[in-house]
Amino acid sequence: LLDLRGNIPSFFYISDGKLHDVHALDMLMPEAGAIYVVDRAYSAPTDRTTGILCDQTISLDGNDSRRDCSKHLRRIRFKDPESGKPLVFITNNFILPAATICALYKSRWQVEFFFKWIKQRLRIKQFYGTSENAVKTQIWIAVSVYVLVAIVKKHLEMDASLYTLLQILSVTLFEKILLHQALDAGGNMFAPRK
Repeated sequence: LLDLRGNIPSFFYISDGKLHDVHALDMLMPEAGAIYVVDRAYSAPTDRTTGILCDQTISLDGNDSRRDCSKHLRRIRFKDPESGKPLVFITNNFILPAATICALYKSRWQVEFFFKWIKQRLRIKQFYGTSENAVKTQIWIAVSVYVLVAIVKKHLEMDASLYTLLQILSVTLFEKILLHQALDAGGNMFAPRK
């Protein structure tokens, strides 16, 4: 679960690849005023120039889905202006405008970008243990490093990318040097934003 105010994880759970997002919802402590967007998951008038193709009220008709979710849901079909692909979003929120629902789902893609960043930048080149606990511990360490560097970047208001900061920190990890001196060695890109 990413807090979009800083793209920093506020909830993280490591499972096997078969666990669907919806099954992790029971693990969350809902926050007042927050909107949670998960992956996979009568027509109102729409303005097709905004990309909204339809805004419908639906009910699920599968045996299990009807039993698990007997309430009406909202189905919004949207044409992505960048890819041209039609996307379908289902929500229980009937209050927000359809365009806002689409924007929220687009924000949810930040989770995918976060995982892509983790996989590309925080490479775990070798697992020091192969038990489930050892693998999870090493993944938690990698995510913790990401969060700590993101906090330092935000606190020091640096323009440098997280990847660049991680590279400098990995090179100077065992040197006795103050953090700001190690980062200042990179020149102006590490100067605080004005």
